[in-house]
Amino acid sequence: MSADASAANLVPAQAPASEPPAAPEPAGAAVAGPLLGDPMMLGLPCFIAGSVSLGLALVGVVPAAAIGAAIPIILAATSVGLFMATIWSASLGQSAVASVFGIFAGFWLSYAVLVLGLTHNWFGIAPASVQATEELFLVAWLVVIVMLTITTLRLPVAYTALFALVDLALLLVFLGVNEASAGLLKTAGYVVFVFAALGVYLYASNASTATGGPALPLGKPAIR
Repeated sequence: MSADASAANLVPAQAPASEPPAAPEPAGAAVAGPLLGDPMMLGLPCFIAGSVSLGLALVGVVPAAAIGAAIPIILAATSVGLFMATIWSASLGQSAVASVFGIFAGFWLSYAVLVLGLTHNWFGIAPASVQATEELFLVAWLVVIVMLTITTLRLPVAYTALFALVDLALLLVFLGVNEASAGLLKTAGYVVFVFAALGVYLYASNASTATGGPALPLGKPAIR
């Protein structure tokens, strides 16, 4: 092989003059998905609104006969907003967040349907069976939220505390219904205010990070 041929093998082939090389992509360019952001910024305010309205009803701000006063907020804002946050979370691959929002969306929606169904006799439930129906609803959701509390112990303790307070409120409402105790129902309402306040704190933490600030302390997980 001649020296000229050997040298030619070391020189990279040149692109034809009629085909200029493609421009390189800008450094650091990110591929954006269809949805970005933090679903907590939507889910938490919707949860807080429903919680405050329910707490006010339980502590007696409205008469016991007007328990449906909280339904417009719970049905049109809390339930819808939480389902939207669930879809948003799932689209980002945040399975745990989607599970939490989806569970609470189901709770609030089923609560609204329960109250509307009982007050308008949608389900044909006799007045003598209304208490048992309410107890069935409360026990079923207490089991689900306790399950959620236990299986999310790897989250910061602020979230565990929120779920545990929801458990306590459901238990107190169940006991209040079972014993026909206005005092227990009112106590449950105050517990609802406490976990609503904790929800406000969690929202403040997420809002801080969303606006470029630091997250607020949420505590260490119970299980690492």
